[in-house]
Amino acid sequence: MSLLTVGSVAFDALETPFGKTDKIIGGAATYITLAASYFTKKNNLVAVVGGDFPKEMVDLLVEHGVNTEGLKTIQDGKTFFWSGKYHEDMNTRDTLETQLNVMADFDPVIPESYQSTEYLMLGNTVPATQKTVIERLAKRPKLIMLDTMNLWMNIALDDLKDVLKLVDVLTINDEEARQLSGDYSLRKAAATIMAMGPKTLIIKKGEHGALLFQGERIFFAPALPLEVVFDPTGAGDCFAGGFIGYLAKTDDISFENMKRAIIYGSAMASFCVEKFGTERMVNLTQEEIDTRVQEFVKLSSFEIV
Repeated sequence: MSLLTVGSVAFDALETPFGKTDKIIGGAATYITLAASYFTKKNNLVAVVGGDFPKEMVDLLVEHGVNTEGLKTIQDGKTFFWSGKYHEDMNTRDTLETQLNVMADFDPVIPESYQSTEYLMLGNTVPATQKTVIERLAKRPKLIMLDTMNLWMNIALDDLKDVLKLVDVLTINDEEARQLSGDYSLRKAAATIMAMGPKTLIIKKGEHGALLFQGERIFFAPALPLEVVFDPTGAGDCFAGGFIGYLAKTDDISFENMKRAIIYGSAMASFCVEKFGTERMVNLTQEEIDTRVQEFVKLSSFEIV
């Protein structure tokens, strides 16, 4: 089934305890589409970049089967840029610089060839823009998934609540879930948030795994203990790409299949953090993915005797 991802394609400059990089390719939509490319062959992208964005980076996406017809280049503009430094615990980071550039006026245009998409992934961006994407599709997709962050809860809460009424799945981290709901208990928070519109909620807990909520049903997926974590940037987006990519591949949106999708999403996130930026995500093999998923299965399976 076809997947449409809308979000940022960007430059990042990163510093972690393991080293630092100059400008490298980043952005939510970049990580999402790369992760999803291992599951679905109909992988469509809508984003905007400036004239400074190298052709070889677009070619990298195309080589992974990403349809870039919806990637608009503004020749006299500059690509979105983010710079950040991670603390020793790798769970917290400081934003050193953000340049919205062409993303400041991002007006998503949906190509005609994308209009029949069955799965829609709205990467983290302005809630009003996310709503615009839904409104510009001639037919409602089978499943709409949305990612957001605390920034929009602080400065665009009403717009965020408006778009939440239109989506099926929301993915946020535990801190954001507590902020959005006003509840400390994540179970209470999930009920409060699902009452806002999404039938399904994923609460990411970083190195402590992820929770899947739907009605009264709950599933917990562990995170894989890794020996080395080089760079957490993009891990949440790779998780989302793996999750919705697997759903699109299987074309099954049941709760049971979402449980499997969370494991695949977690596996893709675990690869992402092993190298800087997208470096690990562009050279994966199916054997590596299958082996990693089995590691998750072993980690969480047991028998009662």
